[in-house]
Amino acid sequence: MNMTGAPELPATGAGWAALFWEAFTRSKNAMALVDGQRRHVEVNGAFLSLSGYRRSDIVGRPIYEFVVGGPLYTAGEWQAMLLRDHFTGSADLICADGGHLTVDFAGHPALVTGEKLVLFVAIRAVRAGRQHHDRSPPRSDRVAVSKRELEVIQLLALGYSGPEAAHELHLTHNTVRTHVRNAMAKVGARSRAQLVAMALGEGIAASPRA
Repeated sequence: MNMTGAPELPATGAGWAALFWEAFTRSKNAMALVDGQRRHVEVNGAFLSLSGYRRSDIVGRPIYEFVVGGPLYTAGEWQAMLLRDHFTGSADLICADGGHLTVDFAGHPALVTGEKLVLFVAIRAVRAGRQHHDRSPPRSDRVAVSKRELEVIQLLALGYSGPEAAHELHLTHNTVRTHVRNAMAKVGARSRAQLVAMALGEGIAASPRA
């Protein structure tokens, strides 16, 4: 662990790791890293704000301890999820004040710090009833994003707004929004937050902007 409380970055692939952790900590979307045993490895500030917990209350504890009704997946189902490129679902989160929050999430298994972790990103959070989690098969028909779309994704992952990304890339805001829509369609993302999560989880956002 370093002085900020985040896991140390690996020496190999440090460029992607540095981008990942910067986006993870700065993101306004609640994010959590979970290991193969479903224990919390790290959570970001947005996650803490959403749930009301302190970091020390969460890290090291299984994610299903914070889910109404316990695990969403059996042990076998979880192992199968670890082999997928991404999955989505919905769960009722138990907040620190005892209230419940229905969270739509995207999960992205990836090698993040030298071990297989799952990046969970909250796509939407509302105080509502429970929905069924997604058991659909992974997509195999994705189209590679273009160089310009990748540049836009990289800036979004670093916390840039649409207008800020447009200014940085010398594009109009409408052009940036078009690139975002096209990239979402190519990778099967349902929202801008999920697009960023998929890019981080799969290392897409690590490519150079040259």
